[in-house]
Amino acid sequence: MSAIASLFQEAARLAAVFRQAAPARHMPTHDYAASFACFDEPLPAAGTDMLEVIRRLSDGAEPGLHATTGPRFFGWVIGGSHPVGVAADFLTSAWGQNAGNHVVAPAAAAVETVAARWLLDLLKLPAESSVGFVTGATVANFTCLAAARGEVLRQVGWDADAKGLFGAPEITVLIGDDAHTTVFSALQFLGLGHDRVLRVPTDATGRIDPTAFLGALDSVAGPLIAVLQAGQINTGAFDDFGKIIPPLKAKGAWVHVDGAFGLWAQASAKTSHLSRGIEAADSWATDGHKWLQTPYDCGYAIVRNELAHRRAMTIAASYLPLAGQGERDPSHYVPELSRRARGFATWAMLKHLGRDGIATLIDQCCASARLVADLLAREPGIAILNEVALNQLVIRLGADLPSEEGDTLTRKTIEKIQADGMIFAGGAKWRSRDVLRLSVTNFQTTSDEAQRAAQSIIAAFKSVRLG
Repeated sequence: MSAIASLFQEAARLAAVFRQAAPARHMPTHDYAASFACFDEPLPAAGTDMLEVIRRLSDGAEPGLHATTGPRFFGWVIGGSHPVGVAADFLTSAWGQNAGNHVVAPAAAAVETVAARWLLDLLKLPAESSVGFVTGATVANFTCLAAARGEVLRQVGWDADAKGLFGAPEITVLIGDDAHTTVFSALQFLGLGHDRVLRVPTDATGRIDPTAFLGALDSVAGPLIAVLQAGQINTGAFDDFGKIIPPLKAKGAWVHVDGAFGLWAQASAKTSHLSRGIEAADSWATDGHKWLQTPYDCGYAIVRNELAHRRAMTIAASYLPLAGQGERDPSHYVPELSRRARGFATWAMLKHLGRDGIATLIDQCCASARLVADLLAREPGIAILNEVALNQLVIRLGADLPSEEGDTLTRKTIEKIQADGMIFAGGAKWRSRDVLRLSVTNFQTTSDEAQRAAQSIIAAFKSVRLG
C-alpha cells in the first residue's frame, strides 16, 4: 500500500471512530486552555511522519470537540454534517480544486450550476435568480446586500462599484429590532453602518410590527433597502412577508431576507405557510451547513437580479479567463477568488436526500422541537415562551418565581445541564430575562432523542430547584 493510501485510510478510520462515538459524546472534556496545552510547542525544526501527524492531531483535538454531529446538541442552529456531505467534502479536499473559475475547475463550476438550479427549485425561489456559494449566512448577507447597495444607487444615477460611497446619495436601511447580528455586521462591512439604520419595533415573538413598519416607510425618501427575517434566532418567528413586501416594492425598495435557517421552511409542505410571500423579495441568504446538513463552510447568497449580483461581485484580471456563452464562472457571485469547491457537498446532499428526504428531515426536526416543548410545558415552573412553529425553543425555568429568582434558577439549571452532559444547550437573553434556548437542527434528532432531551432538562431543573 502506498504512503498516501495508508494516510488517507488512517484519516478515514479516525473520522469514522469519532462519528460512531458521537451519539454517546456530549461535552468536550478539554476547555480552551487544556486544548491549547495539547498543541503548545515550539515550531519543530525537523518534519514528522505523516501518519504520526494525523494521529497526533486526532489525539490532541478530540477531547476539545463538541458533539455537534450527534443528536443531542441543541446549543446553536448547527446541522449534523451528514456522512454523505462529509464524504463529498473528503473528496473535495483530496481533489484540491480551486473553485475560483470555470476553467481552473470545470467540474466544480458545473456542479455549482446544477446544485444552484436544484436549490432554487427546492426553496421555491425565482428560477432566474443567481446563487453564490459562500462560507455561510454571514457572507451570504454581505453578498446580497452588496448587490442591493449597488442597485438602489444605480437607480438614482450613482455607480457605487466605480465611485464608492464618497458623495453618494444616502441609503436608508429599514430593519427589525430583532434582526440577527450578522446582518448588522454585513452593513458595517459595506460602509452602510451597523447603527445608521432605521430600526422598526418587533412584537413579542421578534416579528416586525407591520403597522410600525409601514409608518416608518412613510417617512423614507430616496434609495431604500429593507432587511426582513425568516426564522428569528431565538423564537424561529417569520416576518409577515405578504403584508410588508408589497408596499416596499411600491416604494422602489430592495427587499433582502435573512433566512439562515428559516428559508428551509419553503422545502416542506408542513412549514411553507410560515414563509408565504417570501419569493417576492429581491435576495435571500441561507446556510447549507444548517438544515441541508452539509459540512461547515457552506452557505448560499441568492439574488433575483443576476446582473446586479455579478456587478457587485465579479473579479476581473487580465490573466483570468472570460466566461463564454452558456458558461458559469463561480467567482462572479462571491467575494472570493480562490476558494473551496462548496458545490460538491451541496450536490451530494441534495442528490442523497432528494426533495422528499429534505422535507422529511425538516418535519422531523420541527416535530421533535414541539415534543420537547410539550413535555417541558407539563412540568410546573417551566414555561415555553414562544410558539414552536419551527425548530427553536425559548424556555424559562422558574417561570412561577419573581423575575430575578427565575433568572438565577435558569442560569443554574443551564450549568447543571451542561455539567450532567446528557445534552448540550445554552442560555440567552430574551426580553431582558435569562432563558434556556434550544435549536433542533440535526437529522438524527428523533422523537426518542427529543424525549431524552426533555427528561434531561427536567431532571436538571428539579435537582437545582430542590437542592
